[in-house]
Amino acid sequence: MAKAVLVAGGAGFIGSHLCDYLLARGERVICTDSLITGSRDNILHILQNKDYKKNFRFIKADISKKISLGAVSQIYNLASPASPVDYQDKPLETLQAGSLGNKNLLEIARKSRCPYLFASTSEVYGNPLEHPQKETYWGNVNPVGERSCYDEAKRFGEALCISYRKVHDLDAKIVRIFNTYGPRMRKCDGRVVPNFIDQALHNKPITVYGKGLQTRSFCYVSDMVDGLYKLMNSPQQGPVNIGNPQEITVLGLAGLIVKLGRSSSKIEYRQLPGDDPERRLPDISLARDKLGWEPLISLEDGLTATIANFRSGKQK
Repeated sequence: MAKAVLVAGGAGFIGSHLCDYLLARGERVICTDSLITGSRDNILHILQNKDYKKNFRFIKADISKKISLGAVSQIYNLASPASPVDYQDKPLETLQAGSLGNKNLLEIARKSRCPYLFASTSEVYGNPLEHPQKETYWGNVNPVGERSCYDEAKRFGEALCISYRKVHDLDAKIVRIFNTYGPRMRKCDGRVVPNFIDQALHNKPITVYGKGLQTRSFCYVSDMVDGLYKLMNSPQQGPVNIGNPQEITVLGLAGLIVKLGRSSSKIEYRQLPGDDPERRLPDISLARDKLGWEPLISLEDGLTATIANFRSGKQK
């Protein structure tokens, strides 16, 4: 029997979509998740699907504690709190995921001699002085700021992957994920897309921080998962940026969601949080050239699908 692909954090937002993607391609999947931010609801449709039952196994586990597994064919490490609400509430768990947890999974990859993909983040660029951000940019990060537990966990995680490459000749890949959105995001996630959608659908004020002129780029989850898969199954090791190179202001995003949601919500301005990046935009030249990847879903189409999912009441 073929070895399974391990997806750590597989009951999370992106991780659960990755499990779907891999199963649809005929892969055997082991999904691990501590469920501190992930949810069984995200994989319930898989657990109840008789066609996937023989190819899917869920293990509730914390990667910062050693996990006993046999040999696997690939490891995707998406296990970490990822929204400001979560990582500021669970800073120690976040730091442990990027350090102890990452090392534990790298050890499984070393023993299995299999490719390993570490989900890093655009947050390693901090409040960037380079725009758009290339993988060669070292970043502008506050190591003791409000976001430091997440930023530094990911920066350390990247350094650990590089060290495993050097010391153990491990195919340890690094992807820097930019803002991703889509179905299965939680209403209480704390990130801007689910916040705005939930507020708009209830005709509540849209809370915009600062003047709303800070920019972001938003990648639909199906495009993100396709990028992760292409990096894993390529000779590239990265870091590689995966994100959508369409830039929009936060205020512009609020207006678009109000329009698409047919909402009567008004904008309510609040004080900007500390260390909030002013601009965030990926240079995806490397992904285009080496992976043949670029996003296919427009922001309007992706938001329309996400709003429909929120309307369905499936979001928690």
